[in-house]
Amino acid sequence: MANNDDHKPGEPSHIHLGPKHEGKKFNWLPWLLLALGLLALLFALSRCGRDEAAVAPVVTNETDTTVTNTTTTTTTTSSGSVNLPGGTVLAVTPGGLNEQVAGFLAGTDPTPSRAFQFDRLNFDTSRSEIRPQDQEDLNQMAQILKAYPNARIRVVGYADARGSDPANQQLGLSRANSVRQALVAQGIQENRIETASGGEQDPVDTNATAQGQAENRRTEVVIVSR
Repeated sequence: MANNDDHKPGEPSHIHLGPKHEGKKFNWLPWLLLALGLLALLFALSRCGRDEAAVAPVVTNETDTTVTNTTTTTTTTSSGSVNLPGGTVLAVTPGGLNEQVAGFLAGTDPTPSRAFQFDRLNFDTSRSEIRPQDQEDLNQMAQILKAYPNARIRVVGYADARGSDPANQQLGLSRANSVRQALVAQGIQENRIETASGGEQDPVDTNATAQGQAENRRTEVVIVSR
């Protein structure tokens, strides 16, 4: 009698009919990519909003800068000229002596007097003659004084520290007198101009260098009354 349990070697003991069932795995990759895409889109939209907000102040600042620069340019152009009573317009050094003097005489500053220093009126060593390059400043000063006939001034001459103090006092006075004579020659009444000497006192620069000595050979104008 045959044994039903016998089977051929190499053959499986159990035969499964139908499809083989295995555990099904969930594929996360498409969902992950979709989520990342949505996050990227939201981030881009939020960045666009912030960038537009940031752009607005830049535009405002550029506008403000333009206005400021325009104002500065206008001021610089204006400060290069002086409008005198009577319609005379002088082209002066911006911020220089003649602009300052004209502004003070035309202003309402309650200060009764004020001192100003000439831009270039620095005499040669031991000399009191007006140099040709300084004449234009004196011509403009004369025109300003003519436009303000009530103004009275004091011219103060200085020297560098070389030489004795008495000699420098005299040299400073000679320089002040030269300035007065130049203004009188332009039609300013002599009694409107006082002169004085500062000698070597109150230097504005060092006396140890030639440049410093030249700066100390300066001339000042004091508005006595207006």
